[in-house]
Amino acid sequence: MEALELNALSQSPAARPVPGLERALAVVVDECLAVRPGESVLVVADPASVQLAEAMRAQAERAGADAVLAFMAERPSHGAEPPPPVAAALAAADAFLAPTAKSLSHTQARHQATQAGVRGATLPGVTPEVLARTMAVDFATLRERSRAVAALLDEAEQAHLTCPRGSDLRLDLAGRNGIPDDGDLSAPGAFGNLPCGEGFIAPAGGAGTFVASSVAAVGLATDQPARLTVDDGHLTEATGGAGQRLLSLLRHHGDAGTNLAELGVGTNDRATLTGNVLEDEKVLGTVHVAFGASAAIGGTVSVPVHLDCVVLDASLTVDGTPLLEEGRLLVP
Repeated sequence: MEALELNALSQSPAARPVPGLERALAVVVDECLAVRPGESVLVVADPASVQLAEAMRAQAERAGADAVLAFMAERPSHGAEPPPPVAAALAAADAFLAPTAKSLSHTQARHQATQAGVRGATLPGVTPEVLARTMAVDFATLRERSRAVAALLDEAEQAHLTCPRGSDLRLDLAGRNGIPDDGDLSAPGAFGNLPCGEGFIAPAGGAGTFVASSVAAVGLATDQPARLTVDDGHLTEATGGAGQRLLSLLRHHGDAGTNLAELGVGTNDRATLTGNVLEDEKVLGTVHVAFGASAAIGGTVSVPVHLDCVVLDASLTVDGTPLLEEGRLLVP
């Protein structure tokens, strides 16, 4: 490990106090993961996240866990696999946290750890400020919303997304399961994002156009929203700088990279639009559509990329029943 990296490890989050961070770390470790004394907890870090990751490890240690920090190089893309030793450590732990720059959510390593009964959360691109803000949510309300959204997606066969900017996308949900991301990661094999706050599903297909104002790996696209065209379950055309960049990133992984992978609805009223898609996709009343890997959430495509696109002021119907109306969630 280089001297710069060792120096980063030696720094305390107290060097840059963030109001609410201490409470947020306790919520993550003690409430969401429900870490118990004697458990083994793995925290995966990279250069951008090592300071916050060490704070998470220390919190798990305070909870009585045998807590370990695993440090790796930043992955080349969201969904790229971690090194084999990190993958093995994920599967061997009782619980894990991964606040890395690039998401491990849609990796085989994460999926295999979940299948082995390890519970955990990925926090790609999270910052202390984002964590402090979004984890101060009313969890009872968030869980009710997230589970209601997931239940409606689970029961539906078709969804229709529109927005005032010209979105008109139809998605096939038949045979796929809705999943709540509600922060309850206490059961064996439980997995989710933190910060939490969505209900989502892996569509079986779809066609149409939608307009995104936030694009993973690109950022905000509000000056020139990305207009994205989906045909036969794949992203086939994109306009706007953010859209063209997105399409290039996905096509780098071949046909599977452009797969229509996810439809989600944000349920966290503490989240705000910042350009960090980890938070943007959780904003209450937004819709996000992702491309790339879907196997880890009920789809069939495994590829080392998964990129989300957030739609503002969205209206969404499922089997003709309104779920969102211009950004207003119509479930509790």
